[in-house]
Amino acid sequence: EAMEQVIYLILNTERYKHEIYDWNYGTELADLYGKDKAYVYSELKRRKKEALMTDDRIIDVTNFEFEYIDRNTVLVRFTVNTIFGDIETSREVSV
Repeated sequence: EAMEQVIYLILNTERYKHEIYDWNYGTELADLYGKDKAYVYSELKRRKKEALMTDDRIIDVTNFEFEYIDRNTVLVRFTVNTIFGDIETSREVSV
C-alpha cells in the first residue's frame, strides 16, 4: 500500500510547481494540452516512466496502454515493477 501511495503522489504532482518538492519530483504534464495524439502518447510514456524511476524501489515501468476517453482526456494504463512486486495502475490525463 505504501508503494501505491508513492506512485499516486509522484504521478499527481506537477513538477516544478511546488517549492516544497525537489525539482526531480513529480511529472510534467501541463505543456501537453492541445498537442497531437501521437506526440502525447510518446511523451506520457517517457515522462511517467522518468518520474517514477526516481524512486529507488521502482525497477521499471512497462505495459503502457492508451485510450482516449474524450477529446481532451487520455486514460493511461501501465505496470510499475517494484522491489515488492508489480502494481497495475492507471491515470486519466487532460490533454
